[in-house]
Amino acid sequence: MNQVCVAKFGGTSVANAEAMGRCAQVVVANPKTRVVVLSASAGVTNLLVELSQGTLDAAARADRLQRLDAIQQNILGALGNPQPLSQTISDMLAEVRDLAEQATVASDAALVDRMVAQGELMSTRLFTELMNQQGHKSVWFDVRKVMRTDSRFGKATPAIEALRTLAQQEMAPLLAENFVITQGFIGANAEGQTTTLGRGGSDYSAALLAEALNVAELEIWTDVPGIYTTDPRMVKSARPIPEISFAEAAEMATFGAKVLHPSTLQPAVRRNIPVFVGSSKDPAAGGTWVRSSTESTPLFRAVALRRNQILLTLQSPNMLGACGFLADVFSILARHRISVDLITTSEVSVALTLDHTGSQSNGKSMLSDEVLAELGALCKVKVESDLALVALIGNRMSEVSGAGTRVFDAIDDVSVRLICYGASAHNLCFLVQESQAEDVIQRLHKKLLD
Repeated sequence: MNQVCVAKFGGTSVANAEAMGRCAQVVVANPKTRVVVLSASAGVTNLLVELSQGTLDAAARADRLQRLDAIQQNILGALGNPQPLSQTISDMLAEVRDLAEQATVASDAALVDRMVAQGELMSTRLFTELMNQQGHKSVWFDVRKVMRTDSRFGKATPAIEALRTLAQQEMAPLLAENFVITQGFIGANAEGQTTTLGRGGSDYSAALLAEALNVAELEIWTDVPGIYTTDPRMVKSARPIPEISFAEAAEMATFGAKVLHPSTLQPAVRRNIPVFVGSSKDPAAGGTWVRSSTESTPLFRAVALRRNQILLTLQSPNMLGACGFLADVFSILARHRISVDLITTSEVSVALTLDHTGSQSNGKSMLSDEVLAELGALCKVKVESDLALVALIGNRMSEVSGAGTRVFDAIDDVSVRLICYGASAHNLCFLVQESQAEDVIQRLHKKLLD
């Protein structure tokens, strides 16, 4: 294992020159840090997604382009408008304008990926200049040289072995004498076309690079000091968790805690790489270490919330005593690359939960009319929305007597639409109406975690 740290910074951490300066301080404070992975500056990706859709009129396009330009120019100005970087950024913004014009004629997923990738490409160019101006020898590295993926634009799947080989060849030799500044979220297929890993994929990119380079640790720097017992914006008594296991953190990420992307921990688990989560705004505040095992293993560690859920109920009398119905359902979903979260079954029906927006870079729902038509040919389909998924995260939850009773006693007057319990010792999940979700989280936290 290389005694190297990969540090990733999110969009708010690189929102402007001042924020980038704080990131630089964090980078150089850890002598192990050699690879820095950045998101696009805050707000940039949303502007690029809007421009890529091709639905804006000329005035709206001009507005989005002006706002995009202003973000970059403000940082360039703080850096003294250095050449040739100013020209490089100008050329990239010109490419965005050209792609936005093309999108008005015809937009597709490949164009969207080319467009949204510009955010990370610009933020890393700017940060590299800042680091060098401060006297920290840094090189800009195009991650598309090593982050090989398939051609599923919008939510590409990385080729792990190809990434490892290319990273060792192209990136590893640079680490001895340089800080390597590179992009999260983006990659390229075998033909060299730009792809993206889906919204929130920068964390995943950093973890994949950490795995490929076989490093000692991974740092995820965001705008909150670690992982909390729940969202502190909802519950004032929420508190940071100093240490949490991979299994617990994976459940939290999957079921709504936004500090980590759900895929982030997979590469870290494969290589047993400890992950630190902290705030670039206040690094002295500490954070959360995510490790393979922890000293404390409480029954209830945290409660997470994921809004905008879909409940898909599939009913057919042909299920009764028959074989293969679920196989047919999951075959359809797999063909459309739709991931199921929770599932419960009865004799003649099955209920599934799906994330409303999916996780494509363009934000479009994966539950298309085509999917519904295929399912409708197999069974009666009912779609319910305005639901939220609540997840209690902890340890031995399916083994300790009375765990479920303690949870549901706290919300005994709330109508629960679906319960999933027992498949994992680390979670108890259920659906409630969106309008009741925040109150449910507050009551559970007070009863079980305060």
